[in-house]
Amino acid sequence: MNPFERIANRYKNLPEVDLTQGHSIAYSRSTTRRNMELIDANSQGNVHGGVIMRMVDEAAAVVAIKHCHRPYVVTARVERFDFLAPAFIGDVVTVHCELHYAGRTSMDVGVEVTAEDLITREVRKIASSNVIYVALDENRKPTPIPPLEPADDEERAIIERASIRRLHTQKLEQLLKENPS
Repeated sequence: MNPFERIANRYKNLPEVDLTQGHSIAYSRSTTRRNMELIDANSQGNVHGGVIMRMVDEAAAVVAIKHCHRPYVVTARVERFDFLAPAFIGDVVTVHCELHYAGRTSMDVGVEVTAEDLITREVRKIASSNVIYVALDENRKPTPIPPLEPADDEERAIIERASIRRLHTQKLEQLLKENPS
């Protein structure tokens, strides 16, 4: 059996997801690390932004998959991606991700990226992002996900800020739709 058939067969009969059982932000939080090598960098020794973006998309997808209990999520939007400083060959790049908002089928994952020089131990914040994912069922159609329930006041504040940001984005999209010029 080829690997693609194995993957397809592995997720043929998924168990039902309990949509009444919400999860906290901590439930799906994830951190990924990787040492930056020559293949990751340009001729000046800076890590390519695309390498960082791929790491962010892969790490944030882990959070979305853990929250929705589904193997299929798609990146619907990179709402924001800010590069703040470069990463260099030899740095360890760390991608911290956590779910900030869960809608009916979509999830907003907040991301912070740091680079650490292993010799000096200096840690620099190099990027941040918000990535929106949609959970898909076996037929690759959007499917409902469990709610995001705050475990404490700090999580409640994060979710509230994300809800306000989402409302602002929806209003802006509506304005742009009404006035496309």
